[in-house]
Amino acid sequence: MISILLATYNGEKYISEQIDSLLSQTVQEFRLYICDDLSNDATFSIVTGYADKYPDRIFATQNAENTSGAKYNFLRMMIEHKDDYVMLCDQDDVWLPDKIEKSLKKIKEVEKEFGIHTPVLIHTDLKVVNDDLDVISSSYEKMSNKDFNVTSLNFAVTMNNVAGCTALYNRALADLIREVPDFIVMHDWWLSLTAAALGKIGVLKESTVLYRQHGDNDSGAKKVLSFRYIYHVLTHLKKMAAMIDDSYSQAGVFLELNKDRLTAEGSALLAAYASIPSLSKKKRLGTVFRYKTFMYGFARKAAQIFILLLTKRKSGRG
Repeated sequence: MISILLATYNGEKYISEQIDSLLSQTVQEFRLYICDDLSNDATFSIVTGYADKYPDRIFATQNAENTSGAKYNFLRMMIEHKDDYVMLCDQDDVWLPDKIEKSLKKIKEVEKEFGIHTPVLIHTDLKVVNDDLDVISSSYEKMSNKDFNVTSLNFAVTMNNVAGCTALYNRALADLIREVPDFIVMHDWWLSLTAAALGKIGVLKESTVLYRQHGDNDSGAKKVLSFRYIYHVLTHLKKMAAMIDDSYSQAGVFLELNKDRLTAEGSALLAAYASIPSLSKKKRLGTVFRYKTFMYGFARKAAQIFILLLTKRKSGRG
């Protein structure tokens, strides 16, 4: 059985289209768990309507208080719901009809190679679409200049390659998501970091989701290879620096929570990466080169190096 976790907040405009796409999947052996984060529109009324219509398959609840972000709503659901397989679902996308079928096939291939007791995460590409579902790009991977085949821990600490809405993970990985950490950047980054450090990540190089871009997106797709994006990154280094600083904090929290499960190599890498803000400029660069914790893509690497050289050393970190 598969559990699909759908976190909602003020999604009345798109939520029915998304749920309908789940109910049109070629594989229907799933339970859909919806947790609404105290919406102030009609979202919860809409999802409870579906739950009333499909009482054995769709379950809708609402938080007593707003969790202050989709990442915490998702993470709490991930802690609560364990199953043979778990999928994450955003409220404003549309799943292509064979998403579950193809994702299941891929994860079983990885499990066959490494064993069902190995924590496994698989994810796919996405078609980037506008509000009306017109295709902007047939590949989010190419549009954002990422390489999904890069799945090692030294890369996973620096940036997230996994769009949560494409993720499918097994029970062995689900069992490692046990508590709400003191700090995370995003729930899907935390999930991919866990898989990279303690299990395996598989990639399906096909688009299985229509990834809708609109004004209310928590995050979105950006055309990274464009000169506009490169110029934007290099002229907004403070924003990039804040994101990189968050990645150091996340690595330190992850190390603390998982120190008894990590390999010696993994522990050393995470400790070194988390300590970067407290190092001298020379040692920062030396640490990044030693552990190969470079971000992917020219613009990102250039910004990362500038930030390593320009930001001030911080005390009491790492």
